[in-house]
Amino acid sequence: MPERPRETPAPAGRWLVCVAALPTDDPNARMRVLRTLESLGATLLREGAYLLPDTPPNRRSLETLADYVVKSAGIAHVLQVDAAAAQHEAFVRLFDRSARYDELIKTVESLRVGFGHAEPGAIARVLNKQRRELEAIAALDFFPSSARSRAERALAEAEAAVRKLLFASPAHASLGPDATLLRRTWATRKPLWADRLACAWLIRRFVDPEAKMLWLEKLQPAPAEAVGFGFDGAHFAGSEARVAYEEMLARLNLAGNPALARIGAIVQFLEGRGAPVPEAAGVHTLLQGASRRASGETELMGEAEKTFDLLYEAYYEPVKR
Repeated sequence: MPERPRETPAPAGRWLVCVAALPTDDPNARMRVLRTLESLGATLLREGAYLLPDTPPNRRSLETLADYVVKSAGIAHVLQVDAAAAQHEAFVRLFDRSARYDELIKTVESLRVGFGHAEPGAIARVLNKQRRELEAIAALDFFPSSARSRAERALAEAEAAVRKLLFASPAHASLGPDATLLRRTWATRKPLWADRLACAWLIRRFVDPEAKMLWLEKLQPAPAEAVGFGFDGAHFAGSEARVAYEEMLARLNLAGNPALARIGAIVQFLEGRGAPVPEAAGVHTLLQGASRRASGETELMGEAEKTFDLLYEAYYEPVKR
């Protein structure tokens, strides 16, 4: 009897290989291609050969990149590869993100040393950066493992612990029933970031344009005559539900202004709380740039005021009569 043909085993996984000869006379185009491959999470198999799991988004991205390489006087082909079980497992190991997750966990756990010593708001801002780092790693984690779950759990636990520290402080100081907010000195602590800068802008824009601002060192007590904001025990301090800026809106009867409320949502997110807001990334970049360029807190506040002014003008809708 004739021997029956052997059945070809079904492929264990389908992959994409981009084989490219990058242009040598255009270093900018070459660098752009390499950075694009890095941003896609591609793994280098050998010189000129890059591997990605076969998904529709990856296929579209590589095909677009291949077109760009060809237009830049290079050569590129996108190949579809069916990998057998052993080869598939070897490819999967090339995309193991465990080391990056472990590094993030180390960073998060190291912050716990500062619990009870460092300012909780500063720790919350670092955790917010780690949250964005986790999202960046997860976006290119094609084969999630237990390392990802550990990182998510460690970050969530640290964020919960910091929230307890943030809101374990005593209630805000009382202003008294007859207190005026005009021609006063307003004090907050360094370093200045979204919440404190937004409060300072709100004071100068909607409470008292001539208000004097005082920037306190970390443990420096506020003068008795000053109105404190944005730190534990201040007249306007954050609560479990709201940042100091939003507390100020509520207590100064400004919460009914939709434009100011939308700015509050951005401040919440930039302080490591609240839901993501599309505009927050741009505001973060502007405030970060202002912080690096400013020679001091007063100059930083001036730069931040421009950002919040523009936000307010973009959000403000005049009342229709």
